Amino acid sequence: MLSMSMLHKVFVSYHHDLDESYKKIFELRFGNAYGAIIPAGVDLGDIDPNLPTETIREKIRDEYLRGASVTVVLVGTLTWQRKHVDWEISSTLRDTKLNRRGGLLGILLPAYHTAHFGGKRGKDDPHTIPPRLHDNVEAGYAMLYDWSEDAGDVQTWIHEAYLRKARVEPNNGRDLFGKNHAGSRWQ
Repeated sequence: MLSMSMLHKVFVSYHHDLDESYKKIFELRFGNAYGAIIPAGVDLGDIDPNLPTETIREKIRDEYLRGASVTVVLVGTLTWQRKHVDWEISSTLRDTKLNRRGGLLGILLPAYHTAHFGGKRGKDDPHTIPPRLHDNVEAGYAMLYDWSEDAGDVQTWIHEAYLRKARVEPNNGRDLFGKNHAGSRWQ
């Protein structure tokens, strides 16, 4: 049994068009088991795309990520392409007046493995996960895991991400996506 000190509020970042079903499963399974999921995300139309990039980043961090201590990125087939995922990761890595920097981790969805590796788990291609997430895996700030049905495993991953944020500096140096990207890989 996990102690109360291991429970954290979690923001879930994902590709809305392709991975909504996984997000719902994640929230139901792990939110119900531990009550640690903030069911929020940035949907198309939520934020005026004509605002300056810095204003958008602040809105994501201070309004949508408010109160979350860890961001979980559900990595599907084309998650790396999405500007909102990039902005959510970038916002997670920043300290603002209203929120402290958050922990970060990625979970490779079964669809990711099917699309890129014929269903073989345990593999990933760095150029098929969100670039900013990849940068932070390389920096030791974030970790990547395969999808798990075990709520205890997932909660442990979340707690470890929370602890890492105090020990490791994130890498947030990449330019923000100005628009969604295309292609099967980012390099």
